[in-house]
Amino acid sequence: MKTINIQKLVRKNISELRPHISFRDNNTFENPFLMDANESPFGEFNRYPDSTHKNLREKISAFKNISANQIAIGNGSDELIDLIIKIFCEPKKDSVLVMNPSFAMYGFYAAINENKVLQLNLNDDFEIVKEDFLENIKENQPKILFLCSPNNPTGNSIEDIEFYIQNFDGIVVVDEAYIEFSEQKSSLELINEYPNLIVLQTFSKAWGLAGARVGIAYSSLEITNLIYTVKSPFNVNVLSQNLVLEKLDQIEDFKSNLNKILKERDWLRNQFLDVACISKVFPTDANFFLIEFKHAEKVYSTLIENEILTSKRFPQIPDCIRLNVGNRNENETLINALKSI
Repeated sequence: MKTINIQKLVRKNISELRPHISFRDNNTFENPFLMDANESPFGEFNRYPDSTHKNLREKISAFKNISANQIAIGNGSDELIDLIIKIFCEPKKDSVLVMNPSFAMYGFYAAINENKVLQLNLNDDFEIVKEDFLENIKENQPKILFLCSPNNPTGNSIEDIEFYIQNFDGIVVVDEAYIEFSEQKSSLELINEYPNLIVLQTFSKAWGLAGARVGIAYSSLEITNLIYTVKSPFNVNVLSQNLVLEKLDQIEDFKSNLNKILKERDWLRNQFLDVACISKVFPTDANFFLIEFKHAEKVYSTLIENEILTSKRFPQIPDCIRLNVGNRNENETLINALKSI
């Protein structure tokens, strides 16, 4: 197990902060009269949600075989990314290291917190160059390393993730928003070995609950406690927590839908072979494709005209568009529109 002093990485004002603790969530009463939070006594959703997410964490704990005390729930992974930066990065002083290209929100929340964003430019295969990584951390000593695997928007899984965790003495965040679509091993199996590791997952993608906004951070107990110290008291609403609890009771439905998406991904990959305007389809471990087109601007505009919304990735990634796997009707409509170009 790697030895690292997490408290030395935490901002001083955060380490001195005391969490806002809901009295009712930290006591076990059978049928209390709830007259402590100025709520209305009427209505189906008149009570504040459990601020500790106790039931949800225990349900996830049983599903993932990870201690509930090592699980933190956020209002989407975005909130967790924001909180992690606020906990560890001193504004105007510390920096974060991100892959380029990768998920834009790492840099967005760092910028809001007035932290410098350092970039690791990926090679032609969208992999990190290890020598560049080692040189960057030696020269700049960033506080947080964000690794997205499978990576958004490129779709590939990052090779040898443990190398980067081993060689980084700050906080390592591995964002696994698309892990269910991949055959790669999750970094969850490493969290008890590396106390500075945080693994993010979400119910927004494979679980089909993007509208519920529920993200999960798996980490050491020490980091989990820090997240629950800094987060807002009632950050995940009752409806969202209940939706996730219901989904976790419907595992066979989840597996069935996941399998359908993977089959549609394979179907699309085969269909792309017959589309003349496509130059290259990059390998993907996610529920989307990064595709290089011969006339990307024209393709993007034509799809818009057909009311097909995609993600324009050029000019950052030349001539490329990212598009996600839909149902068969959506996918057939996409292929027909591409073939017409």
